Amino acid sequence: MTDRPRSRRTAPRTKPTEPAPGGLTLDVRIQSRRWREVEDLKPRINAAIEAALMLAPVKPSPGAELSLLLTDDKRIRIVNRDWRGFDKATNVLSFPAAPPERIASSPVIGDIVLAFETVAREAEAEEKSFGDHLSHLVIHGLLHLVGEDHETEEQAQRMEALETAALARLGIADPYAGSEPEPMQPRQTAKNQKLQPAS
Repeated sequence: MTDRPRSRRTAPRTKPTEPAPGGLTLDVRIQSRRWREVEDLKPRINAAIEAALMLAPVKPSPGAELSLLLTDDKRIRIVNRDWRGFDKATNVLSFPAAPPERIASSPVIGDIVLAFETVAREAEAEEKSFGDHLSHLVIHGLLHLVGEDHETEEQAQRMEALETAALARLGIADPYAGSEPEPMQPRQTAKNQKLQPAS
């Protein structure tokens, strides 16, 4: 993609890039103050990453970088529009840095972007805690980065089973129990491109 906003500010990091579960290097950037209200944010993110990596069929290389951008509906809508062609806010976006066959040797796994308002709205509508829903979305996003997808029914069932098993490790109930799968949207991501978060 060649169109970029003229002015870009880097979102502040919670602290410099640091070791994360699974031997990864985690870079967390917060663009919305609302995320700072989540008391167990860092431990919850780390636990979700660890649970996802334990079950991920493809393992990233030790020290590989994972970037997490914690933003709001306004900013994620811009990213979703510019990178996927959907002009609306969404809960989570994943941007793989390498194809699945190269993840094991890639120094960067990719980027996960989460929008506070959508995560909170969905958690309330589904009568679950914000923290449990956040854990689910971090797991979902990370599984996308290591090659899992849900474009077909078979892929969706496999990915949901991995998510459910990872959540069970955290003591979180199956989010898909008793629900019908939502229709799949075609994926229009620019694969293998590093996300440049919008400001």
